[in-house]
Order: sequence, then C-alpha cells, then structure tokens
Amino acid sequence: MVLLQISEPGAATEHAPERKLGLGIDLGTTHSLVAHVADGSVVVLPDEQGSVCLPSVVHYGEQGVTVGESAEALATAKPRDTISSAKRYLGRDRSEFTAASYLELQDEPLAFVTSQGCFTPVEVASEILNSLRHRAEQALTQPIDGVVITVPAYFDDRQRLATRQAAELAGLKVLRLLNEPTAAAVAYGLDSGDEGVVAVYDLGGGTFDISILRLERGVFEVLATGGDSRLGGDDFDERIAALLQEERQLEGLNPSQARRLLQLARAAKEALTDAEEVSVDLDAVVPGTPVVSISRQQFDELCADLINRSLDACRRCLADAGLSEVDQVVLVGGSTRMPVVGHAVAELFGRQPLNTLDPDQVVAMGAARQADLLVGNRDADDLLLLDVIPLSLGVETYGGLVERIVPRNTTIPVARAQEFTTARDGQTGLVVHVVQGERERVADCRSLASFELKGIPPMVAGAARIEVTFQVDADGLLQVMARELTTGATAQVVVKPSFGLADDEIANMLRASYEHAGEDMRARQWTEATVEAEQLIAGIDAALARDGDLLGSEEREQLDAAVQQLKTAVQGADIEVLRRQLESTGRASETFAARRMDRSIKAALDGVAIDSLSGDSE
Repeated sequence: MVLLQISEPGAATEHAPERKLGLGIDLGTTHSLVAHVADGSVVVLPDEQGSVCLPSVVHYGEQGVTVGESAEALATAKPRDTISSAKRYLGRDRSEFTAASYLELQDEPLAFVTSQGCFTPVEVASEILNSLRHRAEQALTQPIDGVVITVPAYFDDRQRLATRQAAELAGLKVLRLLNEPTAAAVAYGLDSGDEGVVAVYDLGGGTFDISILRLERGVFEVLATGGDSRLGGDDFDERIAALLQEERQLEGLNPSQARRLLQLARAAKEALTDAEEVSVDLDAVVPGTPVVSISRQQFDELCADLINRSLDACRRCLADAGLSEVDQVVLVGGSTRMPVVGHAVAELFGRQPLNTLDPDQVVAMGAARQADLLVGNRDADDLLLLDVIPLSLGVETYGGLVERIVPRNTTIPVARAQEFTTARDGQTGLVVHVVQGERERVADCRSLASFELKGIPPMVAGAARIEVTFQVDADGLLQVMARELTTGATAQVVVKPSFGLADDEIANMLRASYEHAGEDMRARQWTEATVEAEQLIAGIDAALARDGDLLGSEEREQLDAAVQQLKTAVQGADIEVLRRQLESTGRASETFAARRMDRSIKAALDGVAIDSLSGDSE
C-alpha cells in the first residue's frame, strides 16, 4: 500500500533546489581573496583572525609549507625560503627576469630555489589557492562546484594556462578566467545599476590594467583593454627603498636586510596615504642608521614617471575604443589608495572616480558574481559578460603578408572562418602560419604556431578551397583548424603557452602599428602588386611554353618585351610604375589569351555534332 499525503492549501509541495557553490578568487600579486554569493549578496570570506586579505606569500620550511601572514612574518629571517609576488613569474621565462636580491631563480623551467628544493611559480600559486580553498571549506558547509579566478587583462596564453594549472593543482575546478578590470565592472554594475561607458583603472601590487567597457541592460562589453604587467605597487615600494638606500648609502645589503628595507618602504608608502610626511627608522635594516623623512610631495615626484606610464596606457585604450571621454571611472587595487593616483586619474578622465566598494575586494566580488551565475544559480542576475582579444589574429599569405581573421578587440568567445586557396599548380599540402599583431607583414608580427594541412587534391593554382577557422574561447585561448572542402582533410593546432606575449611586447606592437601605419600600407600595396606581377609573369611563361605557336614573331617579341619590362618594374621600388606595367602587360597579353581560348574551345568541340549543341536532336 502506498500512502498519499495530501498537502494543506498553500503548503509547499516541492523543495527548492539547493544552491550550488561558486567561488570568486582574486589571485593577487600581493594579496589574494575569496568570495561567494549568499542570499543575493557577495560575502568576502575572512580568515580566523577576521582578515579578508591573504598575503600572497609562501614559505617553504623544514616543518612544511606556510601561507599568508605566518609566511610573511618569516620573510625577513628566511628570505630565500619565502616567496612573494609569485604571480609576476607565472608563465614567464627565466630570461625575462633579473632576480631580486632575496630570490634565487632556476632556469628551464623557471623555479625559485629554496633550502627545501626548487618550486615553480605554478606550485607557489597553487599553495595560495589551496589556502583560499581551505578557508572556504571551513567557512561553508557544502562542496565547491567551481571557481572563477581573475587575471590581469593582458595575461597572455602562457600566463593564463599557468593560472589554470595552479588551480587544478590546488584541487579547484576552473569555470572561467576573468579579467580583473572586467570583474570590477561586474561588481560595480550590479551594485549601482548604472549604464554607460566605464573606465576601470586597476593598479594592483604587481600589475596595471585599464579597460573601457560599455554597460547596457545587463550586458557588459569590453570595448578595449590595455595595461602593463610590470607596473604595480611593488614598483612604488622599490622607488622608496632605492631612495632610502641612496640617502643613507646602504650598500651590500644581505637578503634579510633587503627584504626588511622593502617592508619599511611599503609601510612608508601606505602611511603617506593619510600623512603629509613620514619618518622611516632604518635601524632595523642597519643598526645605527639615522631616520629618513619622506614627504608626500617628494614621493609624488619620485613616482611621477610610473603614474605617467599608467596614464599613457589609458590614453591608448581610449583611442582603441574610439572614445574621448567616459561616463564613469572605477578605481581598483590597493595601490589606487595613493592620493597621487586618484588626482591623476580624475584629471585625465575629467571626473571623480568611483570608490564606494573596497578597492582590494571589488575584483573578488565581481568574480563571485560570475561564479554564482556559471554554477547554475539562475536567481543570480542574468548577466552577459563579453571580453575581447588584445591583438589581431591571422595567417600568413603568399608574399609574407598577414590576412587578419579575428581583429583585435573582437568580443570572445568567438569563431571566425575564411577561405584560402593554393598558390601553385598541383599543390597537395599547405602550411598554415598563425600570427598575432597589427602590422601588415608577417616579419613585423609575432609568430604563434605553424602546422601543415596535407591531402589537398592536385589542382591548378587557385582551384582548391581551404577553410581556416579560428576559435578563441572565453579564457582567450586559441585553436586553429584548416579543412580542405573537397576531401574533408583537416589539420589543427592549439596554440601552446610558450608562444604567449608579455604585456610590454603587446604595448610595443600596438605603438609600432600606429607609428608605421603609412609605411606598412605602402609595403602591403607593393607586396600585393609584386605577387600579382609574379603570377602574371609565371602564367604568361607557362602559356608561351604550351601555345607559343599562336603568336607571330613580331607579336612574340612585343609580349616578351612587356614581360621583361614588368620584371624590371618588380625589381624597382616605384609602386606606380609597377601598377602601370602590370596594366600594360595585361593588355599586351590579351590577344594571346583570346587565341588560346579559341583553341581550347575548338579542341573541346572537335567531333561534336552541331545539332547536339543546338538541342534539336530527337
């Protein structure tokens, strides 16, 4: 017997589905945070002492691994075993760094050398993420369904892949890597409900990002991004440390002293946020060293070039977005607490920046919003988030030119396809060379990958149809596939992390594209005309070899002379002369081409009854 329970009127008959847990993680250079959404609000999780910021510091000692404040406390006594700012090293090569005085770096792969062994930046970052995971597990009573981890907007493929690897090593399922400025816009957009164009100025401990976004009816679209992965609060600390060292002629510092000097420099920078002048007691670095006083004005002048570097990136980003002004400006990152930053940003954009959310927490808050949506909690605001790629993607074409398939600032994820063909008769293979950049010639762009498509049916040049598809996923990772449309033969490549770009390389490439725009266009026009001339010359030579008997001796001399003049023009440097000679040679070959066509038609019709052509046969 089955008993049926009759519900009282108005009583619930179904249990509400349990909310899944998605975490937002801000993996920062100096501090990291973890947050989640509870009852529609974002909660940034604190540690047992109530601090939400976990110092991104890892210590490798005889008793095991320690992370956060306990590790930071050991930095002075055990500098070589205490790793900080590991995020700066993710996905980078040893050649890109001059080791800090308190760090020893190992080559291939890049690793930090400690008394307990060598540890890669991925392993160090995984310890930080693992600590945040434990914090969440202790505070919450349900399993973690996935995480959204924020990264600088200009993190390249290597750096993004390294971040994913660190998360996987920490036992976390990555739902998405989210650009830090975009995450901040998510937090501010949801909280304020404003619409319009927003500039997100994100100056963290180790990286700087600027993004221009359009907010409209719940859709966040990134119009342009820029930044500098080698600009952050650490650089301001080092300026003060260098000043202190110069003022008191502190030379030959050991690793412990150098680390302590940096700590004092950071404390002085933070104190100057509220004070007009601070005194730095260097006795802890070198006993007996007199106190040094630093004024806010002195600090501002000392770091003016660093501020200007960030403002230059902002101007380029505005130009990329095709804008001269924005509706709002958001400050993100603890380094934006420096008064000089706020003043400079307000002056550049012509409006006071928003700062209603904690600049240290806003990125984690935005990531938590996205994680809550991606794990399937549909009661979260139905937010569509659109990021963009920082540089154009394309392939090399005949003559060493770049054919762009995915232009820069295209919204991702994206898939684009374009058809190409062969350049030579009987060609059965094709090398697809994938490049990244804004210049017209392959030599001026960055090579990402090459792969070969085989199995193309032998045809005359230009007859084959080869479709090349670019797919960029939500994390900005690229996959390229080539397919011959007749046979279905395919080949593909996933761009490996070793082909990534550093942020300053991207900035330099963009700057070069602006500076050399005219030169590049002239070079492209010349190359295209040269390729056209070479194809015309090859076509005429092949036709003469086969059907040269169709021309009289005088006609042959005239055509040979035109071809020779075209060859001479190709060796020159005047695009107008080359174009005129192309046109002249084309006209000179018209009679020959017509006679060849007549011969082909006559051969095709030889032996065919006239009535079969007219369609009158019964």
